[in-house]
Amino acid sequence: MTRRPRYTSDLTDTEWEALSPLLPAPLAATGLGGRPEKHSRRTMIDAIFYVVDNGGKWRNLPADFPPWQTVYGMLRRWCRELATSDLVDALRRHLRTALGRSARPSAGCIDSQSVHKTAEATVPRHSSGFDPHKKVNGRKRHLVTDTLGLVVTVVITAADVQDRDAAWRALYGASLRGLKHVWADQGYEGPLVDQAENVLGLVVEIVYRQAGQKGFQLLPRRWVIERTLAWISRRRRCARDYERLPEHHATIVCWAAIIHMTRKLARLTHTTQQDPKQPL
Repeated sequence: MTRRPRYTSDLTDTEWEALSPLLPAPLAATGLGGRPEKHSRRTMIDAIFYVVDNGGKWRNLPADFPPWQTVYGMLRRWCRELATSDLVDALRRHLRTALGRSARPSAGCIDSQSVHKTAEATVPRHSSGFDPHKKVNGRKRHLVTDTLGLVVTVVITAADVQDRDAAWRALYGASLRGLKHVWADQGYEGPLVDQAENVLGLVVEIVYRQAGQKGFQLLPRRWVIERTLAWISRRRRCARDYERLPEHHATIVCWAAIIHMTRKLARLTHTTQQDPKQPL
C-alpha cells in the first residue's frame, strides 16, 4: 500500500483479495518487456473507483492518488486492449460460481437507458442524439445481463437510435458468452427476433405489458435488468455522460459493474470464511 484508505469508494482488504487475481498481469511480468509499474495496482484501482463512484473531473483527482494522467492512461489502455470487458467476464464467472450457478450464463435480459450528456459539451454532436420518447439529449446505453442482473455486454449509441437497431451488437456479444435465451420489451419486436434465432441461435422472447396496464407494474424477467440499470445509475460518473468517446462511456459502465460485483463477491467470500455451513 502506498496510501491510507480514506474514501468510501476505496477497496477493502477482502475486496482487493477477490479482485487482484483477476487483473491483467503487468507487462514487466509477462516477458513482453516494459518497466515495472511505479504505482501499486490497488492505488490505481482505488483512483478509478473514486472517479466512477463519486464523479468529478480527472484533473481534480485528489492528491493522494497517482497523477491523473497515469490513472486515465491505464483506463484508456485497458479499454483499448479489451482488458476491462475481460475483467467483467472474469468477475461474473467467479460470482456466479460462488452463488452456486454455472460459470457461463445461458439466459438473460436486454434493455436500454438514455442518458443526458453533460452541459460542458464533452460529447461530440456526431455521437449523440435526441430520444423523443424519454426526452433525453445524449447517448443511449444498451445492456445485456444474465438472470442475476450481472452485466454481460455493453453497447453505446446515440440516443436517437432505436433499440432494435442497436441490439444486434449487444446480442452478438452475448451469444459469444454463452447466452441462448434473452427476454426483452416490445421495443425489440420485428425482424431482430428472427435474425437472432437464425444467425446466432439465440431466442429473443418479448415480455408484453398486460392489457389496460396503467402506471408502474413489475413485469416478469424484465425487472432484473431494470434493477441493474438502477445500480449503474447510482455511480455518479454514470448519472450523466461525460465521455468524449462512446467506448470510454462503455468502459465507465463496465467499471460501475466491476464495483458492484467486487463488493458482492467480497461479501460472499467473507460470509463463507466466517461460517462455511451458511448457505450463499
